[in-house]
Amino acid sequence: MTLRLLRPALAAAFALLPGAAFAHVGHGDAVGFTAGFGHPIGGLDHVLAMVMVGLFAWRLGGRAVWLVPATFVLVMALGGALGVAGVEGPFVETGIALSIVALGAAVAFGVKAPVAVATALVGVFAVFHGHAHGAEMPETADGAAYAAGFLLATAALHAVGVGVGFLIGRVSEARGPMIARLAGAAASLAGVAILVGAI
Repeated sequence: MTLRLLRPALAAAFALLPGAAFAHVGHGDAVGFTAGFGHPIGGLDHVLAMVMVGLFAWRLGGRAVWLVPATFVLVMALGGALGVAGVEGPFVETGIALSIVALGAAVAFGVKAPVAVATALVGVFAVFHGHAHGAEMPETADGAAYAAGFLLATAALHAVGVGVGFLIGRVSEARGPMIARLAGAAASLAGVAILVGAI
């Protein structure tokens, strides 16, 4: 059953690989891809949020395991386009910090939201993350290669979250949910600290 759920997620990840391959054709493209890939993994706020998306998806189970992360990546691409276009986004950094707080809390409290609600929630937060990635694109970077980089890095971080969830569940079925909740609580507290500027 786990393999059946992971197939769509793997297919989505492999669908992104051609963009990564094209990103290495020219030097400018490679710089763009590298900058894009490094942006999500270079900030604690993005890493925590992306891993929490994956862990939240794992906690929901079923088709949410692939649909929630896929929705985040797709909507984030739209947010990235807004950022690249120079469209002002209100409260972007606040939205990013709140995404960590909310997603961490959802994992900590074991929220079993319907898939439609979960995808809507992550979609709202994805706009903020995408806008930040797009607005911070280096002027010398190729836009398509940069986007391929941050989308692939985001999908990889989601996969880490889902993988951590499955690992927690395999290690201890009895204590797995408690470990996941503690991880969510820790992320949510870190989100609060980022929100108030403590870290």
